[in-house]
Amino acid sequence: MRKILFGIITLIAVSCNEKPQEQFSLIGTTKGIKNGTYLYLEKISNEKVIDSVKVENNSFSFQTKLSQTPLRVLLKTKDISHYRFLWLENNKMEFDGTESDFRNANVKGSITENLSQTLNRETDTLYKNERLIKEMKFVKNNPKSIVSANILFLNSRTWGKEKTEELFEQFSTDNKKSEYGKSISKYIKFNKNPKVGEKYLDFEMEDANGEMKKLSDFNNKLVLLEFWASSCGPCRQENPNLVKTYEEYKLKGFEILGVSLDIKKAHWLKAIEKDKLPWLQVSDLKGRDNLALLTYGINGIPDNFLIDKSGIIIGRNLSGEKLNEKLAEILN
Repeated sequence: MRKILFGIITLIAVSCNEKPQEQFSLIGTTKGIKNGTYLYLEKISNEKVIDSVKVENNSFSFQTKLSQTPLRVLLKTKDISHYRFLWLENNKMEFDGTESDFRNANVKGSITENLSQTLNRETDTLYKNERLIKEMKFVKNNPKSIVSANILFLNSRTWGKEKTEELFEQFSTDNKKSEYGKSISKYIKFNKNPKVGEKYLDFEMEDANGEMKKLSDFNNKLVLLEFWASSCGPCRQENPNLVKTYEEYKLKGFEILGVSLDIKKAHWLKAIEKDKLPWLQVSDLKGRDNLALLTYGINGIPDNFLIDKSGIIIGRNLSGEKLNEKLAEILN
């Protein structure tokens, strides 16, 4: 079964005697983009659009006040037919997409972006394990770079709590206090990674109506703790099968608690309605910082834990016929 792996400028007041701080701008040239097409700068961590401009004659210009720096964004068209990940800084930046596709456009004016792209070129053709080794070495050798904080944030579940904590301890104070550093710190604090044969770990979270629900509300029932998200293709493909399984076994004491890793509530609720999911759904709308995700050590979705009536985890990552066979064995 395929999975989605997890595998995102401050303005300073100055006196009249001080040199004004450089302001962010991004001047760009492209090819093959129709006049009137809008480009959006989307903050990756919360999927919020911070600015947009119209492309005219394959040229565009952003003059944006950034909330922090460096800031990782996605520059994209509305249909994402053209996109490019970028590190923005309070400098005059240039984007040249005339000699390559949009995704590999040449970008100047950001030290952080240059560092990130150098690493990308070194790892682009490597196999996954080789790439992870290279990235881990980069994090170890660049503890002050925000690029390292982002890499550790993205790979913490893959590298595990012990290695993540070791690398995190070497970070600069600024990196530890960054958005990525705070998320890594939460992972280290809350990760328990329970195994099959161990007792489930309780948590409390809001349902779709804003009411607080606990996993322990399902005590004395056979429950599937299902992790998913509206943007997860494999999750959505599996949902029809899970609906059939639920309808077959719900009268025999089988329940499902869905935990969504969505950030936007509207997307979450729309997916529930479209996929006709009848079981209880909860989410704290914090994406990778979802408390249950951190607690259970989820590295990719879809993923789940099957918990028996006594509260013991008896299965992990069960879907399709494997889940049906397990339920039949227990309930029939």
